[in-house]
Amino acid sequence: MTRILSCSTALVLVFSTLPAFADVTPEDVWGSWQALAASSGQTLTFDPVASQGGALVVTNLVTTYSDPEGSTFTATIPQVEFKDNGDGTVTVAMSESYPMTLTMPEDGEGPVALALTVMQPGLAITVGGAPEAMNFDIKAPTVTVNLDEAKGADGTPQEAKANLVMTELTAKYDAAPKGDQTELDSSFAAKAISLNIEGKDADGASEGKISMSLTDLAGTAKGTLLKPEMMENMAAALQAGFNIDSSYSFGAMAVDFDVTDQAGPMKLVGGVAGGDFVLAIDKDKVTYGTALNAGSFTASGAEIPVPEVAIGFGETAFNVMMPVSKSETPQDFSFLTKLVDFTISEDVWGMFDPAATLARDPATFIFDVKGTGFWKADIMDPAFQAEGAEPPGELTSMDLTQVLVKAAGAEVSGTGALTFDNTDLVTFQGVPKPTGSVTIDIKGANALIDNLIAMGLLPEDQAMGARMMMGMFARPGAGPDELTSLIEFKDGGLFANGQQLQ
Repeated sequence: MTRILSCSTALVLVFSTLPAFADVTPEDVWGSWQALAASSGQTLTFDPVASQGGALVVTNLVTTYSDPEGSTFTATIPQVEFKDNGDGTVTVAMSESYPMTLTMPEDGEGPVALALTVMQPGLAITVGGAPEAMNFDIKAPTVTVNLDEAKGADGTPQEAKANLVMTELTAKYDAAPKGDQTELDSSFAAKAISLNIEGKDADGASEGKISMSLTDLAGTAKGTLLKPEMMENMAAALQAGFNIDSSYSFGAMAVDFDVTDQAGPMKLVGGVAGGDFVLAIDKDKVTYGTALNAGSFTASGAEIPVPEVAIGFGETAFNVMMPVSKSETPQDFSFLTKLVDFTISEDVWGMFDPAATLARDPATFIFDVKGTGFWKADIMDPAFQAEGAEPPGELTSMDLTQVLVKAAGAEVSGTGALTFDNTDLVTFQGVPKPTGSVTIDIKGANALIDNLIAMGLLPEDQAMGARMMMGMFARPGAGPDELTSLIEFKDGGLFANGQQLQ
């Protein structure tokens, strides 16, 4: 989680330097650009600045940035012009294309140096506001990044082609530096984005083509940013005021992977109808989540034991919200993961169920829980060590909002609520004593057991043991082949349907 947050913060910092062109005069805009670049860890070099007809012209502007992991980014913009519009705003005009280089530490896989060209014809930037609170508006019909050259660790050029294209790009944001902090309020949108990659490895044994496209991208980010050196310790940064609240969404996504290696060809095609991503963090909590809608993918290859595998789903999601700072009082948390209406092709079913004994109904898995608890240490502090005999936090309550497993004609669902006494680790042998209840409903379990026996996947003796366990913990439900069970923790004991088990 810390690595994800650090990477996301670095990305925001890099992009936040772009609008540093905001003020009422070209000189103020250029000065602000330099200040924000320095505050985000970038180094700028350029030729002597010239004034031409009410405009400030910067030539041979070189921007360099190095991250803590050893990667380096360099962009060389031939010319940037800051023109006074005479109405309190400034127009920034940049070269329509410029080169960029990326170098990465050697990891034994892929290139370590990339030479790129960025093309942005028709880019329009209008900036205004005041020196202490800038705002800007960016529009670009297209932005294209082409890969010119890729080199390996030994400096040998690799056979590779790649390009990234964004269309109808718009962006707005306000950046207001205040000492060590910068208040950011930003948004962006793009009609479409496409990525195409093609290449071979050094010995020619592997080659492939990859393409991906997204439509209707949109996003917002608001927060307080700090200087890079202050972000090295996330726990300290949060206490110093760092926070970010961001959300991103996209429409239809399509992917096409066509790769051939020593094992043979492999292909993956498919896509989703849309999705979103959220990331928010402050000194109290962090929220991270992703979701995809209506997905379908088909894979084939030499190492796949059937002609092709096709999967689909109606929805998949993951979301977690939890406290991040040390506390002595319970804080809210939540966790959700789900896969709804999952299907897989008949070729796969036929491998273990050729007679179609099991129901082919779409499968669903949902685990949705919330509760309260607190950390005994700052888990975002690099010095924090999770190892040790003592748990780093305490769980004080938990609500099972929804637990659902549905597949092969059977269904298990559950809801409930528990509280935990962390001063009593004896009653339940090292686990904080719970109080509360959980209701479990089971449908189609006996029919599923019968089918598994018929398929030879479940021996009779094991099936008998499973039925006995269900008989001990459950009672008949409202309909045929339905069971229900009320699990209670009370008075220091464990009860199932009123019968004490411990």
